[in-house]
Amino acid sequence: MPTFETRLARVVTQKITGCTELLDVERLSGGASQETYRLTVLLNGVETPLAMRRTPGGEYVEALPSHPGLDVEALLMQSAKAVGVPEPEVYHVLTREDDLGDGFIMEWIEGEALGARITRDPQFDAVRPTLARACGEILARIHGIDLDQSGLRSRLAELPPKQFLDQMLERYHNFNVPQPMIDYTGRWLQENLPKTDRLTLVHNDFRAGNFMLTPDGISAVLDWEVAHIGDPMRDLGWICTNSWRFGSHLPVGGFGTYDDLFAGYEAESGFKVDADHVKYWEVFGSFWWAIGCLGMAEHYRTGPDQSVERPAIGRRTSECQVDCVNLLIPGAVEQLEPMPGLGFDMPSQQELVQSVRDYLREDAMKNLQGRSQFLARVAGNSLDVVLRELALGGQHQSLEADRLRHYYGSTAPLGDLRAQLSHDLRTGKIPLSDATIQQHLRSTVVNQIAIDQPNYSGFKRAIGSPS
Repeated sequence: MPTFETRLARVVTQKITGCTELLDVERLSGGASQETYRLTVLLNGVETPLAMRRTPGGEYVEALPSHPGLDVEALLMQSAKAVGVPEPEVYHVLTREDDLGDGFIMEWIEGEALGARITRDPQFDAVRPTLARACGEILARIHGIDLDQSGLRSRLAELPPKQFLDQMLERYHNFNVPQPMIDYTGRWLQENLPKTDRLTLVHNDFRAGNFMLTPDGISAVLDWEVAHIGDPMRDLGWICTNSWRFGSHLPVGGFGTYDDLFAGYEAESGFKVDADHVKYWEVFGSFWWAIGCLGMAEHYRTGPDQSVERPAIGRRTSECQVDCVNLLIPGAVEQLEPMPGLGFDMPSQQELVQSVRDYLREDAMKNLQGRSQFLARVAGNSLDVVLRELALGGQHQSLEADRLRHYYGSTAPLGDLRAQLSHDLRTGKIPLSDATIQQHLRSTVVNQIAIDQPNYSGFKRAIGSPS
C-alpha cells in the first residue's frame, strides 16, 4: 500500500497546476479538531510552501448539519475571499480517489495565529489599536455574503438562537456527566433568548487563533468548520468570550474594546449593534465552549484521534464555567488550602507523578521538536492538574457533597446529588435566584478551576485577584 507521503505526492503533482514535486511534509502542532500540515513543493520551478487541512487520521467523515465537512469549509473560504475577506487561495479539495481523507490544499499564508502572541508580541503593537475595528469590518463582510449566489444556503444548517441552544443542551445531556453550572447557564440562556429575524452566514469560531495576523493587519481568516446560518451577533459575542482574551483585560480578543468592534461592524454593515444582544452570545460562548471541552474528552474516549491533547482540553470546561460564574453570579468565594503531607508510601503518589512531569519538561521536551514537543508540554500540564487534584481534590469534593447534603437533607453520594441539582436546575424546580445554590455553584466551580488551571484569568477575576 502506498505511504501517506507517496499518495500526497501523487495528488499535489497531478491536481495542482505547475507543481512537479513534493519536497517535504510537516504536521503542525495544535489543530485539536483537524490536522494541519505544511507542505513544501516545487511549484513553477520555485520551492513553495502550501498548507493542507484534513480530518484526524485521514478519516472520511459523513457531513452533519453542525459539521458540514471540509469541502464546504473550502467553499466558505472561497466565498469569503470573493467579498474582500482575507483568505488563502484553495488549490484542491481532496476526493475519495486521492485516498488521503477529507480535506483540502491551499496557499500558505504568512502570519501569526497564536492568540497569546497576537495579544502580547511587540511586533503587533502598532496594529493592535485598530484590530478590534478591523474584526468588526471583516465580520460584517462575512455576514453580508449572499447565501444563494454562493451556493452556501443548501450546504449549511440554519440555526436560529433557540434551535442552536437546544442543540447544545441535547449534546451536553447526551454526555450524561452532570455539570450544574452548565445547567444553570443553560436555564439563563433559555430565559433570555434574543428576538431576531436577521439570519446570515455565521463563521461561529472567529477569534484570535483562527485568523492570521501580520504587522500590517489580518492576512487570512481560517477554521470555518462550524459555520452555519444564524444570528450574526453570535460572532461578535464569541470574539468577546473570555477564553479567547488570552489573559488580557481587553474584552475583544484580548486586544480591543467593545466600542471599536461595534463601530467597525456598523460602518461596514449599516446595522446598529445592541450591546445586550452581544452579551447574550458572550455568555453563550462560554456555555458553548464548556460543552465543547467535554466533547473533546468524549472524543478521546471514542477516537479516532486519541492524542494527549484532547483530555487536556476536556479539563478546560471549568475555565468556561468560571466565566459563566463571573458573568451571571459573581460574588465572594472561600478558597481551599492544599492538604499538607506526602502520604505513607515512599515514594508517594505526588512524587511519582512529579518525577514523570519533570522528565517531560526537563528532558523529553529538549530532545523533541514540532508537534511531539508540543504534546510533551501538554502532557506535563496534565500532570500538573493531577498533582493539584491530589492536593485539593478530596477536600473539594467532600465540601461539595456536604453543601448538597445539607441543601437536600440527604445522605446520597456526591454523584447522585450532582445529578439531582442538574435536574432541578434544568426543570426549573430551583429558581436561578436561589442564593444558596448560587453560592454553592460559585464555590464548586472556583475551587475546581483552582485544580484545573489556577493561572486562568477568569479564576483570578472570580477571587478578586489582579490578572
